[in-house]
Amino acid sequence: MKKWSALWLGAILVLALLTGCGTKSEKDVINDLNKRYENINSYSTDAVMTFQHNGKKQTYQVNVMYKKPNYYKVALSDGKKENKQMILRNKEGVFVLTPELNKSYRFESDWPNNRSQAYLYHSLAKDILNDPNPGFTAKDNQYVFKTKTNYNTTQLANQTISLKKDLTPKNVQIKDKDENVVVTVKFKSFKVNPSLNNKTFDVKTNMTAARITKTQTTTAENASFKLLYPTAMLSGTKLATVKPQTTQVGDRYVLKYEGKKPFTLIESKSRTSVSSVPTIATGSPENLGFAIGSSGDKSLYWSYGGTDYFLASDKLTQDEMMTIAQSVNGLATK
Repeated sequence: MKKWSALWLGAILVLALLTGCGTKSEKDVINDLNKRYENINSYSTDAVMTFQHNGKKQTYQVNVMYKKPNYYKVALSDGKKENKQMILRNKEGVFVLTPELNKSYRFESDWPNNRSQAYLYHSLAKDILNDPNPGFTAKDNQYVFKTKTNYNTTQLANQTISLKKDLTPKNVQIKDKDENVVVTVKFKSFKVNPSLNNKTFDVKTNMTAARITKTQTTTAENASFKLLYPTAMLSGTKLATVKPQTTQVGDRYVLKYEGKKPFTLIESKSRTSVSSVPTIATGSPENLGFAIGSSGDKSLYWSYGGTDYFLASDKLTQDEMMTIAQSVNGLATK
């Protein structure tokens, strides 16, 4: 009896040790994430965002700064750290900045709370906390969640969010309904509670600093105007006409696509604004990955590489507009 008692006692002790040293449960991690999410006063992060479309990959640099309660600064640039744009949120509203063109737009928008944002920590935490049945796995010193997304498109259906053991973000994969990876965000650094003052999120301060430092190697004024065609193909839709036009502000092209999903794409050379006063914009800021545009009623506007783009259609969904816009940043093919 004593022998069996000793064995049972040993087994109980081993089980207790294993339980105490084991990985946390999903409930424990979610509770910890909720506390972490609420207690962060500020953060800064550098990330790499990659879009995959028609077998092609396009990579962009993202720098994010956040200060409680709702101050945000997102700086976006391409792989060469050119074509820089920013989106700011401060007590005065939401702003999209293109310092290279001395342009800024002010929006009456609930951004970033109106949808998922794969590069914002609070958005990722909300997506996990708000999903009633998130997939959960603990492995390789990280916690992996599979959740639904909150985009205004059916193309980006779900996501896989990997958090480090300290519950800071490691990487995110956004997938379509067929489980194909469409967007990847890899966080290179994440600093918790850095000292950030309100000038970090000020429109004038950021516009002035960006234009003085001139981080871009090519300005929009000097960039050559190249006509680009969308590489995304919509079934039953094809290019009908390409009409060059001459206006008071310069040349532009009007591309008309006809068929089941007709749309019009207007391209014109970007012009530097004389005034630095923000322009009131309708609609909402739209992160295209390579640029921050403005989505309105059946339209989408953005600037990139020295060209202004305006896409309009009565038939395209928001999902399809995003797909068309993102594919224009590719090779010029018909």
